[in-house]
This record gives sequence, C-alpha cells and structure tokens, in this order.
Amino acid sequence: MKRFFLFLALAASIWTAATARPFKLAALTAMERSFDQRLERLSDDPYLLVGLTRGVYLEGYGAVFTAEVSLANGLAPNPFRPAITKEDIIRVHAKKLERLPALRQCMRDMLLAAAASLDDVPAGEQIVVGVSLLYRPEEDRSGMPGQILMQGAKARLLEAKLGRISLEQAVKSRDY
Repeated sequence: MKRFFLFLALAASIWTAATARPFKLAALTAMERSFDQRLERLSDDPYLLVGLTRGVYLEGYGAVFTAEVSLANGLAPNPFRPAITKEDIIRVHAKKLERLPALRQCMRDMLLAAAASLDDVPAGEQIVVGVSLLYRPEEDRSGMPGQILMQGAKARLLEAKLGRISLEQAVKSRDY
C-alpha cells in the first residue's frame, strides 16, 4: 500500500512539472516598454532614460523591473559651456529634488499596472520596481537617493488598485 501512495505522489509531481505553464516573456517586454514610456512622459523636459527598463521573472519570487534615470540634464560640459558653475549645480539639484515625487508616483503606478497585467505571476509573489539615479561627480547629491526600490505582493497590489486597501499598505519603499 505504501508503494502505491509513493507511486501516486511521484506520478502527481511528474504530471505537475510537465503541465506547468511557462512564463510569457512577451508580458515582461510589454511592461518594460510601458515603464519607459511613463518615465519619458513625466515632464515637458523628459527625464533622461539612461538605460532601458529591464524585466526578469524569478520563479518563486516574482517579477523585477529595473531602470536607470537622470532626473535632469544640464551639468555635462560642452563646447558652448566648458565650465560648470555653482549656479548650474544648484539649479540642477533643485530640479532633481522637485522631480523626485513624480518619479516615486510613476513607480507606484508601474507596480499597480504590472500587478494587473502580469497574469503569469502568482498572487503571492512580488512585483518589484527599482530605479537607479544617475549623477555626475560634481553634483550636489544631498537629499537625493542613489536608488529607489519599491515592491509589493501581487495580491496586495491588486487590492490597492481596487481601493480595498491603501497603496501604503501594499507597497514597501526603500531608498539607498
């Protein structure tokens, strides 16, 4: 009798492995493009998307998206302005501080959109968005993070999208 149950358990595990759905890469690619477009539309003077968004699905964990962004241009020396002034540094720093809340909101929106769109991600797994911020060596980085990471369980994000819980309850955010 033990052998019979052992055989049933083995057959069930083989059948489960054979019928497991592969994750659809096209869904990740669509979310990558969507996040790039969201970042580019954040202002009239678009953020410099340094590296295109990349997404990866980690089985048993969830979907992770990363991007590299500069919140403002203006400190690169060029033939028309060979020297960077203190005023330039102050102006760019102020612009970056001003744009930081919009970037954070864009990341939250991306989490909600990914949770709603990525059907192959199980409800208990995570959706993660990480943005690395680009700085030039001469910049004032005071009050600015180097990286922002936001994540939430897919089920909680969907509850927030439906208004059942607050977004703050669904999203864990950390600056580095």
